[in-house]
Amino acid sequence: MAAPPATTTSASPSSSTPVSSASPVAPTPSSSETLAPAPAPEPAPAPSTSDAPPPPQPAPPPPPVTVAGTPCDITYGACVELSSQQTWLISNGAVTYGPVPITSGRPGYETPTGYFPVLNKVRHEISRPYNNAPMPYSVYFTNYGVAFHEGSLDVASHGCVHLSQEAAATYFDFLQSGQQVQVVG
Repeated sequence: MAAPPATTTSASPSSSTPVSSASPVAPTPSSSETLAPAPAPEPAPAPSTSDAPPPPQPAPPPPPVTVAGTPCDITYGACVELSSQQTWLISNGAVTYGPVPITSGRPGYETPTGYFPVLNKVRHEISRPYNNAPMPYSVYFTNYGVAFHEGSLDVASHGCVHLSQEAAATYFDFLQSGQQVQVVG
């Protein structure tokens, strides 16, 4: 039988444990060596937002209030309803004049719908694109020439809102720059 491998023991300055020459030994760090820092702990998961109530939302604005007797919701200005071919003047949210009959744009020249500001007024206007046709009491409310003015209530316009002579004069006197014109279908 063979003899077991020889072992030698030596005293280490920090230990009195016997060391075998047959197996490797990991070095012991000295006080001058630095150990790697331990990994940082994982952060805690964020609290679930599905359990939290949603943040408060502002209340929606109230729906516009329609001026009694009209389809419009403006406070000052003119209301035009194309389907009934009528118009009204409105002050402080109430009808002050109307309804009065109108004639609006013919096919291909429809009167636009929406909210428009009164832009300017011309007492003795003529229509240069349409053979210098008279347009007394013109109150413009688009940048492309649509206006209230005196005109035939029997013939459709090129987009303007025709009024009788009396109504055109009343609209001319009442409406001021910046007031609203609301045209609905």
